[in-house]
Amino acid sequence: MHPSIHAEQTPDKPAFIMASTGQAVTYQELEERSNRGAQLFRSKGLKKGDAIAIYMENNSRYFEICWAAQRSGLYFTCISSRLTAEEVDYIVGDCGAKLFVTSDQKADVAGELGSLMPGATTRMMVGGTIDGYDSWEACADAMPASRIADECAGTDMLYSSGTTGKPKGVRVPPPSDDIVEAGGLVSLVNLLYGLDQASIYLSPAPLYHSAPLRFNMAIQRLGGTCIVMENYDPEQALQLIEKYKVTCSQWVPTMFVRMLKMPEEIRTKYDLSTHRMAIHAAAPCPVPVKKQMIEWWGPIISEYYAGTEGNGFCTINSEEWLSHEGSVGKAIMGELHIVGEDGEEATTGEPGSIFFANGSAFEYYNDPEKTKDSQNDKGWSTLGDVGYVDEDGYLYLTDRKAFMIISGGVNIYPQETENLLITHPKVADVAVIGVPNEDFGEEVKAVVQAANPAEAGDALAEELIEFCKEHLSAIKCPRSIDFDPELPRHPTGKLYKRLVRDRYWGNKTSKIV
Repeated sequence: MHPSIHAEQTPDKPAFIMASTGQAVTYQELEERSNRGAQLFRSKGLKKGDAIAIYMENNSRYFEICWAAQRSGLYFTCISSRLTAEEVDYIVGDCGAKLFVTSDQKADVAGELGSLMPGATTRMMVGGTIDGYDSWEACADAMPASRIADECAGTDMLYSSGTTGKPKGVRVPPPSDDIVEAGGLVSLVNLLYGLDQASIYLSPAPLYHSAPLRFNMAIQRLGGTCIVMENYDPEQALQLIEKYKVTCSQWVPTMFVRMLKMPEEIRTKYDLSTHRMAIHAAAPCPVPVKKQMIEWWGPIISEYYAGTEGNGFCTINSEEWLSHEGSVGKAIMGELHIVGEDGEEATTGEPGSIFFANGSAFEYYNDPEKTKDSQNDKGWSTLGDVGYVDEDGYLYLTDRKAFMIISGGVNIYPQETENLLITHPKVADVAVIGVPNEDFGEEVKAVVQAANPAEAGDALAEELIEFCKEHLSAIKCPRSIDFDPELPRHPTGKLYKRLVRDRYWGNKTSKIV
């Protein structure tokens, strides 16, 4: 279960194909490139346990860097290509990356990072160079294609948004030092979804997200072929299923919404007969949307509920979902528990915090307090979601404890945006919340108490949105701002954010879609 094995057995088979260009990278090419990358890492003094950071859009060099790190015993942190220089600088510093790789497509931000990231003493760029960056291709091509003498397993360390305003790295050690030994996800996708060497997997999402990165690398461990979209386009996705005879795929609900909004004649013109498994996750799927997708594609849609932390895994197929509409399934990894406010287990149908017992251990890097807060006195761990279990043992999500916003499958914690807005001299108080959005599930809204009530209005709203865009990635910025004469706070200063949010959600039984 490693690309190196498939390079010996099926050297000319494509490990992945870039969708827009059709560029194919075979297992032999991936093996040689990842070996050269590993040699390069060693030449730069990187050793087992060190970290690198990757800040790129989807491109044909992404996987070779990840596999080079994996076979060098390194932690590799994939950073959202949407982040600003300030945000990238924080993550690179927090994860302790000694080497930073970006691309010419991100040259503008890379230039701003010139005086930042003091710990990343080696900086490289794919596709071109600017001052301060060496060419990844030139440096790697100068290295031998033989395996390094001290191969050992590394793994990803990805960042989730932080409830205290800054993203937190999720650190889980590799299962062993053997680069061939795979983690539980590879066995899971093989047994649960039937993914194997014959799989042709369509990946329409950014590779810096945990699910696309890990599922693509799992397919490459199994010896299948990945079709990687540079950017999501609904009709192109259907074209690719027909063109490459795609057998399996992974989506977020927003992608379903956009496909369903295409004209009927476009949706039905492509041959999808080879498509046998469509997996979706990352955000709750509206019931009407999922019903329409099952009617269109048939009962091939499978949903799962899990997190970057890997502490538990719930799953549900189409047949089960039609009998338990809105559920995210039963736990097959980790033992599911619903815990009430009193710390005791809730009864059937009663909502509470979702915990998993006996799941994989994890830690939030450089944040022992958050690691501690994610566990209860029984040692169970939680992602901070709220839900209930029905009489058949199926889990339903109803809320998120930390008011996390999921917009188009991207997790956004509002605290970071609040922490920025409150520094603006015209803001006296602020609450950032998620409100319903037909396409994305939720969108970011700020409710502001203006320092001068007379200034509350469209001009100030635009000024504050632009202020956010100067410091935060666009996905974290409010799409709209409302004004409130006074936000509801307890005399102790605690903000009753739920009262603010409920105004926008009405009487919905679930406040997460």
